[in-house]
Amino acid sequence: MGESSQARRPVASRRGVLLGASAIVAVAGLAACGRGKTVETPAATDAPAGPPEGSLEWAVAGEWRAQDRVRDAARHPMETLRFFGLQPNMTVVDFWPGSGWYTEILAPYLARGGGTYYAAGFQTGGGDDPAQSALMSAFQTHFTADRKLYGEIKFSAFGPTSGPVAPAGTADLVLFMRNINAWMAAGVAEKAFSDAYAALRPGGGLGVEQHRLAPDEDQDPAAANGYVQEAFVRQLAAEAGFVFVASSEINANERDTKDHPFGVDTLPPQSLTAPRGQTPDPTFDRKKYDAIGESDRMTLKFRKPE
Repeated sequence: MGESSQARRPVASRRGVLLGASAIVAVAGLAACGRGKTVETPAATDAPAGPPEGSLEWAVAGEWRAQDRVRDAARHPMETLRFFGLQPNMTVVDFWPGSGWYTEILAPYLARGGGTYYAAGFQTGGGDDPAQSALMSAFQTHFTADRKLYGEIKFSAFGPTSGPVAPAGTADLVLFMRNINAWMAAGVAEKAFSDAYAALRPGGGLGVEQHRLAPDEDQDPAAANGYVQEAFVRQLAAEAGFVFVASSEINANERDTKDHPFGVDTLPPQSLTAPRGQTPDPTFDRKKYDAIGESDRMTLKFRKPE
């Protein structure tokens, strides 16, 4: 679930470089005539370190993401968000952001660009999962502690009996980041697509990243192993009224055999060594699963018709 920029060496301006070249020619000519004199070139100006503040590159490279960046090579946040069509002034609804891995990018980026970020978290209420409730509480505490960085995040909820995740027809982009399997298990996958459709403006987009089941495998209606067929996701989207736009292999991983003892959570970052909820097994050999890395995932883009 949805859970430092590097300094560049200052360079001379193009004008400074050309003037320096001309000055060398002039000095050489004057010296040949015995009338040489020193010609000073303009000093090089310092270039700013790192990407411009407010850019997506800046948000991805942010020093506040120091712990999260270790997963960038597996999750490809820059490429994924660009594929989805993210722009800085958008209204974005992120369903079940978990601990906020993508929130650490989206909230600062949208705050600087004049956009709006909705975190549609786990619906709390009677019969809560204590772990999910604690996760949501920690999420809100963290992302309201630094409004200068994260802006004014809008909190809503998604669950079996939740209301609108955002005012109807106001969102430019909705994100489903590796949660469809959990919604299938809870019997709310169809509601997720319906609620997303209602929140989006006509022409708005839906971005989906999801653990991908092989097309020749039988789809478990509860997706107990965490994997979902791409065709099934497309079907759910179509039934809600969405039009398919494009797919990408940005998050593909051909090493993922998808037959792990504890489902997809056997792989990093969860790295289970025993069934979820049970005591970890220190004797479990993780080498094979660590070598696979994170799961093979579909990356899909849909659109609400105009």
